[in-house]
Amino acid sequence: MKLLLTLCLLPLPLWAACPPAPDREDERAALHTNLLNAADEREAQIIAGSLWEIWLTAPDAKAQELLDRGMSRREAFDFEASEDALDALLAYCPRYPEAHNQRAFTRFMRQDFEGSLADIETTLSLNPYHFGALSGRALIYMQQGRSTLVQQALRDALRVHPFLRERALLIEKPGEDI
Repeated sequence: MKLLLTLCLLPLPLWAACPPAPDREDERAALHTNLLNAADEREAQIIAGSLWEIWLTAPDAKAQELLDRGMSRREAFDFEASEDALDALLAYCPRYPEAHNQRAFTRFMRQDFEGSLADIETTLSLNPYHFGALSGRALIYMQQGRSTLVQQALRDALRVHPFLRERALLIEKPGEDI
């Protein structure tokens, strides 16, 4: 009863649902196509940076503040506060792919590899072309000593971003041109 009373007294904005992110699908699709057709690593990194700008733009100011706080706390090595902020963001915007990806990164830093992998899977279910999540999955498998999965995850990531820096970790199969 006390919880119900408390909830009734909260200001309405706290009850508001996360708005849909602005529709930038055409822009994202064009950037992904350009990334796949990039002539060299420099061009690819510029395009990838534009994709990161889109991904890191939260649906609204409240979500952006939580995302920024989660990332800044992680940069300060305050992983608990980072995860708390990203948990709050996900409670507010559960379908925002970058919230899942950033929490995956924080969980990776905490060596919570299973939690990180779960967040990566959610990220990829919402954004299958998220090369950061794809390469992050490879790095987790590497930490776990799962070399076959590392190589498959790297190949998956390179199909989306052919110039990823993690490309250097790929072991070339006989007759394969990477």
